[in-house]
Amino acid sequence: MQKTMILSILHILLLLFPNAAKASIGIGIGVGIGIGTGNGGVGANTPLPSGSNLNNAYTALQAWKSSITDDPLKILDTWIGSNVCSYKGIFCDTSETPFVAGIDLNHANLQGTLVKELSLLSDITLLHLNSNKFSGTVPDTFKDFTFLQELDLSNNQLSGSFPTVTLDMPSLVYLDLRFNNFKGSLPEELFNKKLDAIFLNNNQFSGEIPQSFGNSPASVINLANNKLSGNIPASFGFMSSKLKEILFLNNQLTGCIPQGVGIFTEMQVLDVSFNSLVGHLPDTISCLQDIEVLNLGHNKLSGDISDVICSLRSLLNLTVAYNFFSGFSQECSRLFNIGFDFTDNCIPGRNMQRPSPECSVIPDVNLNCLRIPTPKPLVCGTLASRASNFKYTNIHSSSP
Repeated sequence: MQKTMILSILHILLLLFPNAAKASIGIGIGVGIGIGTGNGGVGANTPLPSGSNLNNAYTALQAWKSSITDDPLKILDTWIGSNVCSYKGIFCDTSETPFVAGIDLNHANLQGTLVKELSLLSDITLLHLNSNKFSGTVPDTFKDFTFLQELDLSNNQLSGSFPTVTLDMPSLVYLDLRFNNFKGSLPEELFNKKLDAIFLNNNQFSGEIPQSFGNSPASVINLANNKLSGNIPASFGFMSSKLKEILFLNNQLTGCIPQGVGIFTEMQVLDVSFNSLVGHLPDTISCLQDIEVLNLGHNKLSGDISDVICSLRSLLNLTVAYNFFSGFSQECSRLFNIGFDFTDNCIPGRNMQRPSPECSVIPDVNLNCLRIPTPKPLVCGTLASRASNFKYTNIHSSSP
């Protein structure tokens, strides 16, 4: 209970500082308050009660300080003495038994590594290290962060395979690894965790998206600018209907857009651009009544763009450029003034389209995409229950 209260207080502090930023589309800005002085109203000369928590914190932070090779903003000049709660970027709870509750060193431009001794800070609930120059790997000892709820390691130079130690943090809800040099496959367990936000964009992850993808309860997932291949898992249509943003852009994905996309009635951003997706658009896209940005550009999609898609009530930007679409309805014309890019398709009578020879051979036009049966006419409110029943039936029919 106390750890939850501390995190709530830190979140209030986040709102009071101008460097606080919401997790946003494809941008490497983490949630944080920038570089601050330790909280709790404790000054540099204020004595603190002795205790193992602060002794461990002193050991951890001094070990980390020794590993940092460049500190252009002179942050670490304040990391002197045993009163760790006076260090810049360190936030303490000083009631009863004092402990370090959070670390926020966003935009400190520190260069160094993450040392194993940091795990001695076992009570922290928030670790924000956005926009530094930390290199190396994430220590396995980070599994001791049993109370950590937010981990932001974005905009660094970290490398190695996916840091599976993050999957051993039982309280984690926000994971931000974007803009690093991580590579290799994504673990199945990642999407089984109770994470609300998953930011993995701008790394070098490869291989197929795990079939466990549909188990994720996250509201925001960003997989953009990696080397992921294969199909978007069919389980995509079984995810939490609370999903608001999903970005697959600039990978090597193939196959179709799953029909189950229609269950995401609260989705605001869907970006599958710069892949090799094929086939016609599923009619269930018409159920995305909260969608604001729909980017399908730079794929191999074909068919017509129907009026039910262009009439989506919240749509602000529709990009279908560099595909093989052969037409769009009059309703789509209303989007010209707010954002509708249909260049380099195969639409007769329109400017800036593909040359005719390219349109004579449409990629995988006969591909039979797996579709969840939907009612005719389409009733969007029934999709979630149908998808749920479809998933339940398939799981139990495959049981021994």
